[in-house]
Amino acid sequence: MEWWALLMGSAAVLCWLWFRREKIMAERLQRSGIPRGSTGWPFIGETLDFIACGWSTTPVSFMDKRKAQYGKVFKSHILGTPIIVSTDSEINKVILQNHGNSFVPAYPKTIRELLGENSILQMNGNLQKRIHALIGGFLRSPQFKSQIVKDVEYSAKLTMACWIEKAGSILFQEEIKKMTFEILVKVLMSVGPGKELEILRRDFEEFIKGLICLPIKLPGTRLYKSLKAKERLLKVVERIVEERNFLIEKSDGNGSIKDILDLLLRDMDEPNERRHISSNLICGNIIEMMIPGEETVPTAMTLAVKFLSDSPQVLKQLKEENMELRRQKTNSKEEYSWMDYMSLPFTQNVISETLRLANIINAVWRKTMKDVEIKGYLIPQGWCVLASFTSVHMDEENYENPYDFNPWRWEKIGPVVNNSNFTPFGGGQRLCPGLELSRLEISVFLHHLITTYSWTAEKDDIIYFPTVKMKRKLPVRFTPVTAT
Repeated sequence: MEWWALLMGSAAVLCWLWFRREKIMAERLQRSGIPRGSTGWPFIGETLDFIACGWSTTPVSFMDKRKAQYGKVFKSHILGTPIIVSTDSEINKVILQNHGNSFVPAYPKTIRELLGENSILQMNGNLQKRIHALIGGFLRSPQFKSQIVKDVEYSAKLTMACWIEKAGSILFQEEIKKMTFEILVKVLMSVGPGKELEILRRDFEEFIKGLICLPIKLPGTRLYKSLKAKERLLKVVERIVEERNFLIEKSDGNGSIKDILDLLLRDMDEPNERRHISSNLICGNIIEMMIPGEETVPTAMTLAVKFLSDSPQVLKQLKEENMELRRQKTNSKEEYSWMDYMSLPFTQNVISETLRLANIINAVWRKTMKDVEIKGYLIPQGWCVLASFTSVHMDEENYENPYDFNPWRWEKIGPVVNNSNFTPFGGGQRLCPGLELSRLEISVFLHHLITTYSWTAEKDDIIYFPTVKMKRKLPVRFTPVTAT
C-alpha cells in the first residue's frame, strides 16, 4: 500500500507542478499580447471537450464557453497541437487573405499523412495559385457550364427514379453520395458509370475515413487501412493518367479540354518550368479533389432535405418558385441553363442557409511564418492558428437566432459575396474554385426533387465530428407527384 500512496502522491505533485507552470506561462503570455486561454490536461490538452461538442446539438459549445471566458480569440491545445483559436470574422479574413505570406497551411498529422506532401490543401506559393487559377477558369468557362447542367440533370433524374423503384425508405445520405461522386469523377477524369467508377468509390470511401483518426500506422488501424486504400486509388488514377497522356501526345495536344485531368496534363507540357505541374502531383490531387463528391456537396443536399422536411413554410415557397420555372420551361420548350438555376432567389437563399448551418468546412488550420499582430493579439512565429467558420456562422452577433433554419434572413443580409461572416467555401487565395459548381448541383437537385416528388423523412440528428453527417443517415421515403 505504501508504494501505491507514494505513486498517487507523486502524481498529485506532478499535476500541481503542471498547472502551476501553466498559470505562470499564461501570465507571461498575457503580458506579451498572446491571447489568453488554457492548454488543458497534460498530453491530451482540451481535445476531449473539443470532440464531445461535435457529438452534441450545439457544435460551437466548446468555442462559446471559451469565448465567454477569454474573448473571441483564445489559446488551446487540440488534437496534439498547441493552437490559437479565432472565432472573430475580421481576424479570420486576415488569416484567409494571407497578406505577405504570414500563414501557411498546417493540418493535423493524419491529414498530412494521407494527403501527402504535394497536397493542394498544404501547397503554398506560386504553384498553388497556378493550379487554383487553372481549375477556377475551367469551371467558369461557358463550355463547361453548358455541359455540366445537362450532366447534373441527367444524374439527378436517373438517381431519383431509382429511389422510387426501391421498396420502402432509402438512407438518403448514402444514396446521394453515389450521385455526387459520379458527377465529380466525370468532371475530373471523364470516368462514367461502370466497374472502374465502383472501384474508385469503394476505395475512396475507405481512404477518407482516416482523415481524422489516431496517427498510428500499425496494421489493422484506421490510418493504415486508409493509406492502403490510397495506394489502390493511386494505381487506378495513374493508369488513367498514362492512357490520357498517350492520347494527348498522339493528337499533338490538339482538341478541346474535356475535364480537369486534360487541363492539368496539357499545362504540364508547358515549356515554362515555373508553371510545371508534375504527373505525381496531378495523380495525388485528382484523388484529393474527389472529396467534395463524397463529403461536402452530398452533406449539403442531405441537410437541405432534413431542414425542408422540418420547415413546411420554407418548402411551400421553394416549391412555388421552382414550379414557376418548370412551367416557363415547359411552355417555351427551352432547355434549362446554368443561369436559370442560379437566378432563383429563394432557392439560393435556402442553399445559403443550409450551408451556414451545415458548416461543412468548419475551420481552417494555419501556421505563422513570422510574428503576426491582428487587432491587438500577438500570434508568435511557428504557432498554429485555427480560424473557426462554424463559430462565426453560429454567432448571435452575426445572425439572429443562429440555430433556426430561416432562409428569409438572406433577404435582409443581401449578397453572400465578400461577406466575411459567411465562409462555407473558405476564402482568400484558397477560396474553393468549385463553389459555383456546388451551388449548381444543389440547385438542380432541389428543383427536380420538389417539382417531381414528395417525401417523408424520419427523425434524425446531426453529428458534427469528425465531419458533419446524420446520425442515422436520414431514412427517407419518396413518392412521385402529379405535374400541375
